[in-house]
Amino acid sequence: MSTPIYDRVALIGLGLIASSMFWAIKRAGLAGEVTGYARSEETRHTARRIGLCDRVCDSAIEAVEGADLVVLCVPVGAMGKVAAEIAPALKSGATVSDVGSVKRHVIEAVSPHLPENVHFVPAHPLAGTEHSGPESGFAELFDNRWCLLVPVENSDPAAVARLRQFWQGIGANVDEMEADHHDLVLAVTSHAPHLIAYTMVGVADDLRRVTDSEVIKYSAAGFRDFTRIAASDPTMWRDVFLSNKDATLEILGRFTEELFALQRAIRTGDGQHLFDYFTRTRAIRRGIIDAGQDTAAPDFGRGATPKT
Repeated sequence: MSTPIYDRVALIGLGLIASSMFWAIKRAGLAGEVTGYARSEETRHTARRIGLCDRVCDSAIEAVEGADLVVLCVPVGAMGKVAAEIAPALKSGATVSDVGSVKRHVIEAVSPHLPENVHFVPAHPLAGTEHSGPESGFAELFDNRWCLLVPVENSDPAAVARLRQFWQGIGANVDEMEADHHDLVLAVTSHAPHLIAYTMVGVADDLRRVTDSEVIKYSAAGFRDFTRIAASDPTMWRDVFLSNKDATLEILGRFTEELFALQRAIRTGDGQHLFDYFTRTRAIRRGIIDAGQDTAAPDFGRGATPKT
């Protein structure tokens, strides 16, 4: 067990990420107390039932009172409203952070509401599953995954260093990145792939010559992985695409160009182009495995159900 980094941590929003954070915090002893709040009464009831958070509060203001670290774990479209709500109750010297996968929008939505006597250090843990809700969390979610810190102008270096230590204690590798570059990187590695997955599953649904039962019964590995990605939380991904519009559209434009080139190669029988392209992209997949960010196991290491 580690020495607590923060006396009190408040988690606002109690879905997969917040739940996993709580179990990881408890595993490593990173906080004296963890409070939590969710807008849904049903979610708060579930959190209390499974022992998620040391204290589940009935308002966001109650949850953040006296907290040294406040983490906004709500969809990016709700961050500004939540920040405005909790601002009057924030402890002087507290750090406010988040887990949103878009950073420029979050900074612009949250910063105006925060008092000058608190530190704002946006963050994004690059981890998740297709599951959501308080019961989906598990302590190992962040192990050997990356958490990107995105300090804002005039961020206090000591607050940034403390948050880095916190995420390392949770199990993550930590790096820092500028907001706009973060949003472009994530458009490549996460946002566009999710949109493509949603589209491919939609195409299968629209293609009436292939029945739903055939899609389900004869799904090969590629389509199975598409459906896993496309099962992700619709509210979160709606907000992501609307909040990271420019970067996502840029990457989708590049994707469309690549897709047209592959269509042309298939149409004209250009096997060499296809072979060279697939060889290059295969190397990227091998690089992901070599970096420890996935496994080469046939089931991608996702066969076992995570435990809390």
